[in-house]
Amino acid sequence: MSDEKRLLVSFSGGETSAYMTQWVLKNWKNKYDKIIVVFANTGQENEQTLEFVHYCDFFFGFKTVWIEGKQYHQQRQTSGFKIVNFETASRKGEPFEDMIRKYGIPNQKYMHCTRNLKQEPIEAYARSIGWGKNSYDIAIGIRADEGDRMSITAKKRRIVYPLLKEHPMTKPKINSWWATQPFRLELKGYQGNCKWCWKKSFRKHFTLISNNPEYYDFPKRMEENYSKIGFEFSKPFDPNYHRTFFRGSMSTINLFEQYELKKDTFVPADDDAIIFDEELDVGAGCEESCEVFSDDNEIKPEIIGLFD
Repeated sequence: MSDEKRLLVSFSGGETSAYMTQWVLKNWKNKYDKIIVVFANTGQENEQTLEFVHYCDFFFGFKTVWIEGKQYHQQRQTSGFKIVNFETASRKGEPFEDMIRKYGIPNQKYMHCTRNLKQEPIEAYARSIGWGKNSYDIAIGIRADEGDRMSITAKKRRIVYPLLKEHPMTKPKINSWWATQPFRLELKGYQGNCKWCWKKSFRKHFTLISNNPEYYDFPKRMEENYSKIGFEFSKPFDPNYHRTFFRGSMSTINLFEQYELKKDTFVPADDDAIIFDEELDVGAGCEESCEVFSDDNEIKPEIIGLFD
């Protein structure tokens, strides 16, 4: 194993992650012999996210390595990667659809999209440059006010959280810093990096549907074409069963039906509005960033499927 001290910065495309990245590059350059910054594009990121990553490279010199997941169909092999850039990065969901073709539609029961579109491709890229497993630290942008999002296996997996201990930061502090910068991520909190992330609460989905219904064309098409792909279909199953994306086994069509029922009465999501309703606001804690290297992503499917 090399004695070189290495750090891989997992850049999610969010403001906290970007702040962490610029701080690490300034303050840890003598702590590590080599630091690389990697951003994994799913093909369903908001355009503002891609622009933000691009601006960070230009203004802060991140030299971000842009990658996208690559699947090996008909093979028991984890996800690989391909190198892209701002101009060539997918905007139509090609990496996401390729992943679904092999592993099926992700949802609350099958939480594999971040693993196969971000974590495994990042790990594959690291291997391609000679960084073997456990030969490098991984920096994740979790703030001091998000301590409950730390991985319980962080030490074993060499995950570090610079904004928790070494340089504690909270969301108000992050916002204050960005207010002094020449650009920001032009997204509201409820939008998040992924246009329509299935982890979002119904209030956020309904707000997005009211503003940008076209965002949901992709999940609707995925459900039409790939709803019977997945490990469970290798066994006897109810012929009426099919996979869907959203909470409560809702399909995209069901989600739009619920929106029509509630569109005149629900209160739309705001950037940081303090609203909570047990029906409309239940969501995953990391739904906007889909944090890479979280404990959820360590749950492997029963087999690396041959689902084509």
